[in-house]
Amino acid sequence: MLADSIKSSNCRIVYIIRNPFDIIVSLWHFLRFMDDRSVEDYFEMFCRGEEGYGPFWDHALGYWNMSLEKPSNVLFLRYEELKEDPVAQTKRLAAFLGFPFSIEEEKTGMVNQIVDFCSFNNLKDLEVNKTGKNPGSIIPNNKLFFRSGKVGDYVNHLSPTAVEHHLMHMRKV
Repeated sequence: MLADSIKSSNCRIVYIIRNPFDIIVSLWHFLRFMDDRSVEDYFEMFCRGEEGYGPFWDHALGYWNMSLEKPSNVLFLRYEELKEDPVAQTKRLAAFLGFPFSIEEEKTGMVNQIVDFCSFNNLKDLEVNKTGKNPGSIIPNNKLFFRSGKVGDYVNHLSPTAVEHHLMHMRKV
């Protein structure tokens, strides 16, 4: 998905991947203001690879392979790991970007302050994200970018049969 000029450069890329089932639910919540398709419709579209960035697995595997080939240039993070241990992942991100935290910064709680400041709930509660709008965007307001941020919410929206069907299909690929 990246231009060759970026692939061959020394720029650093942070790629965050999320459970594909949670992606489907987020996408459905995000786009339902535009159409009345069901979450099942979005699920089927996702499974067929009909999404904005192309088929999910092609996209994700491209970045995964690049992170293996050029680990100093591509950091592959899982959203679930960020949620599970945000302090460790923030330290990992800082080190990858070339700005690791000093012992003094860690002792004074700077990492925790950054984690708190950048938390989903804090960002969701910022006034600009409650009432702000993006000029020229099809998205009516910024609050659509923030719903719940929960890991595993797909179980409340997708049937176990649909999930198993997708998993079986992926095992064949």
